[in-house]
Amino acid sequence: MRLLLYTVLITTALPGADHPKAIRRVLDAAQDFDEVMGIKERTIPQELLDRAECVGIVPSMKKGAFIFGAKYGKGVITCRPANGEGWSGPSTIRVEGGSFGFQAGGSSIDLVFLIMNQRGADKLLQSRFTVGADATAAAGPVGRSAEAQTDVQMYAEILSWSRSRGLFAGVSLAGATLRQDADDNHVIYGKAVTPKQILRENEPTPEAAKKLAATLSKYSSRRKP
Repeated sequence: MRLLLYTVLITTALPGADHPKAIRRVLDAAQDFDEVMGIKERTIPQELLDRAECVGIVPSMKKGAFIFGAKYGKGVITCRPANGEGWSGPSTIRVEGGSFGFQAGGSSIDLVFLIMNQRGADKLLQSRFTVGADATAAAGPVGRSAEAQTDVQMYAEILSWSRSRGLFAGVSLAGATLRQDADDNHVIYGKAVTPKQILRENEPTPEAAKKLAATLSKYSSRRKP
C-alpha cells in the first residue's frame, strides 16, 4: 500500500510523467469542465451550476466499446460539503448504457451532469443506480441563462450535457446505470475509501485531484439557494 501511494505521489509530481489512468481521468475531467464553461453562449447555465449539489464528468465516453450499440465510460463525481463552500475530492464512477445519442456521428463524447438536490446526491452513495428509474433525469438547457427551462428540467434530479466534435448540447441520461469504482478510488487515494467517506465525510483531497476542485470553484465556489 505504501509503495502504491509513493508511486502515485511521484507520478503526480513529475512534469510530463505518465499518470495512472484513474488520475489521468481526474485531470482530463478538470480540463473538460474548464473548456465547456469557456463556451461563450452555449454552456451550462450559471444558475443551475450554482444550485447543484454535485457535478459528474465522464471524459471520452465510448460508443460500442464492448458490444455493438453499447455505451461505456469512466469518470468522477464531486459534491459540495455540508456548508456549501468548495467541492469534495472526486469519487470515481462507471457509466453504462443509456438512451442518449452521440452528436454528428461521433464515436465518443465528453459527458457532464449535475445532481440538483440532496435526494439525487444520496443516490451516489449506493453501489449502483439506474438514472430514470431511481433518479429523475432530463437533458440540460444550454446557454448562460436557464430561463428557457421546461418544467421537466426544473424538477429533474439529474441534468446532463454532452460534447462531441465541438458541439455541446443537453442529453438525457435516462436508462444509464452509474456504478461505484472502488479500484480507481484506491489508486487515487492510495487506500480503500468509500464514496461516503469522499463525498460526505471530508476525506482529504489528494494532490492529484486538487486541480478539479479548483476548476469547479473557479466557476461556482459556493452553493446558492
